[in-house]
Amino acid sequence: MSNVDYSIRGRIAVIAFQAPPVNSLGFNLRDGLLAALERGAADPAVDGLVLIGSNGTFSAGADIREFGSAAMQRGPSLWTLNALLDSLPKPVVAAIEGVALGGGLELAMSCHHRVALATAKVGLPEVKLGLLPGAGGTQRLPRLIGIENALNVMLSGEPLSVGLFAKSPLVDAVVEADLISAAVKLAETSAAAVKAGQPLPRARDQKIREPDLEALLQFARNTAKTAFKEYPAPLSIIDAVGFGAKNGFDAGLLEEGRLFRQLMDGSVSAALRHIFFAERAASRIADLPADVRPRAVQRIAVIGAGTMGTGISINFLNAGIEVRLLELNKDALDRGVARIREVFEGQVKKGKLDAAKLETRMALLKPVLAYEDIADVDLVIEAVFEEMSVKEQVFTKLDSVVKPGAILATNTSTLDVDHIAAITKRPQDVIGLHFFSPANVMKLLEVVRGAKTAPDVLATAMTLAKKIKKTAVVSGVCDGFIGNRMINQYSAQAMAMVNEGASPEQIDKAVEKFGFAMGPFRMGDLAGNDIGWHIRKRQYAAGTLTRKQVIADRLCEMGRFGQKTGSGWYDYKKGDRTAYPSPVVAQIIEEARAAAGITPRKIDASEIVDRLVYALVNEGARILEEKIAQRASDIDLVYLTGYGFPIWRGGPMRYADSQTLYEVARRMRAFGAQPGGDNDFWTPAPLLARLAAEGGSFTGGAA
Repeated sequence: MSNVDYSIRGRIAVIAFQAPPVNSLGFNLRDGLLAALERGAADPAVDGLVLIGSNGTFSAGADIREFGSAAMQRGPSLWTLNALLDSLPKPVVAAIEGVALGGGLELAMSCHHRVALATAKVGLPEVKLGLLPGAGGTQRLPRLIGIENALNVMLSGEPLSVGLFAKSPLVDAVVEADLISAAVKLAETSAAAVKAGQPLPRARDQKIREPDLEALLQFARNTAKTAFKEYPAPLSIIDAVGFGAKNGFDAGLLEEGRLFRQLMDGSVSAALRHIFFAERAASRIADLPADVRPRAVQRIAVIGAGTMGTGISINFLNAGIEVRLLELNKDALDRGVARIREVFEGQVKKGKLDAAKLETRMALLKPVLAYEDIADVDLVIEAVFEEMSVKEQVFTKLDSVVKPGAILATNTSTLDVDHIAAITKRPQDVIGLHFFSPANVMKLLEVVRGAKTAPDVLATAMTLAKKIKKTAVVSGVCDGFIGNRMINQYSAQAMAMVNEGASPEQIDKAVEKFGFAMGPFRMGDLAGNDIGWHIRKRQYAAGTLTRKQVIADRLCEMGRFGQKTGSGWYDYKKGDRTAYPSPVVAQIIEEARAAAGITPRKIDASEIVDRLVYALVNEGARILEEKIAQRASDIDLVYLTGYGFPIWRGGPMRYADSQTLYEVARRMRAFGAQPGGDNDFWTPAPLLARLAAEGGSFTGGAA
């Protein structure tokens, strides 16, 4: 709920506003601010005005929920407010604390003066939503801090300390305390200057001084084309700044508005706005009681000092949490500790960490060789070999040693968390925490909720994920959870197309051109083809995978596990990660086709991309039906943060919506009907079929 409070200090009106939690400039707040500004302007007893956020924040910007909706056009707009501030004959001071971001900073720049607490941060983050600052930001900021600095602020989108701009016209004063008094005093001083005949300082009136404007703009364009290849907003920002610099403030505002509307209507901004809301929705768990409280976690244990265990440990050490790293073999434990130190030392060399913090973090690491040494921890994360018998041994031991009330977590990527929980006498304390490798780098954390996982255990996992800066997505229990269950179908289609006539390099190139960070075969070589082979052998034995992947299995039987062995789907040279097409693999593929009686056919790039992506989508629909995932946007987050799906497309489910589900289902049925097609595989999942028939969508997205 928005609220605007109007009070008087001497002859200065103080307008304190709030719209919790971050004072977003939605319609109600804009309406209240306009009324308060007009009241102050009309009051002969008022010489000046102060704008201040009343809850420790100036404003984090526009209400993004209004973007693309009729509410965004509902007057008064932010453009109306800023135009009014430009025309007011009385000085207005923006008093900035907390943050002034996006539209919040644009509002502040439209005021005549700005005073800020030293702890405040300012920025224009619209580029992260595929937009440009659309309420005068591309015109006012260059006039206050210069074109080059303004472009750096807008193209990074990062919040920056206000102290960086203390010597520029962006801020008149930076104070340590008593912000409101400083703002009132500045308003009084400015009002006195106006009465003495001095003009009010307006950002729009500042001169742009750039001796080689065109060269600077061209350099910025060249950089943006390389760094932001798939994103139109950076180039639009540069164009808006350049247009205003050449043609004047008012012309620049018009061009800014035109470019803003163009970006707002584009697919990239729609996808990025979808991701913005998806990240916030993922933390909301529908059936988690509102009054549930997470358990206290002061120290954790990690079982296994291999690549995964050490990566997991680094996350918690970075967050200032004590880690007991357990490994039963001393040499392996020593190697794990050395690996952790090596990672921190690498950060020191890159300037991301100082030596003192390195030693502080290493002091939190307690290497241990016995289960008894972790008896008193609050959370244990098992990161041992992906074999159920090994997990059973570990959890049996943990159940007998670790204190009551401790959370027992498994880092399994595919195995049954409910089965693991049933090994213990405390299944309510068991949860899956599936980190992605390298665990200290990858953002995604699949939080796997077992049938008996207690609500406070789930709440604790989500709280910890935020503390260690992970994007947490809740999954139910199934083989592979969300991400790996879907990737199995993706991989199956990649293999099917190899059988039918495509080469691994052709498939990789097609999907990488679509925007994936890496194609399925290059990804397999990087991760290790033996991992998938191990899973397939388990599935063959269980009868859950009946169609054998002859070619993939043959490569693994030959020891072609990928980059780590120097050969996989591709060949590799020592010290060179380049994937070279392999004549050995080509021969194996040719022999397998001949043995199966397959005449290879030409498969074009569009079929490759659609079959891979729609295989993900169809399995995602089944995951939603089975309530393994709470919402389609959670699935998108998994693929954006864990599997290299192109961010500007918004994730597989959002991408399917953008193509319309009718066309997706129609294309899938066509794949099933073509000669040699797998009709069962390509039958749309019931949820997908129903939404396609109704004209619905997974995410609310549209074409």
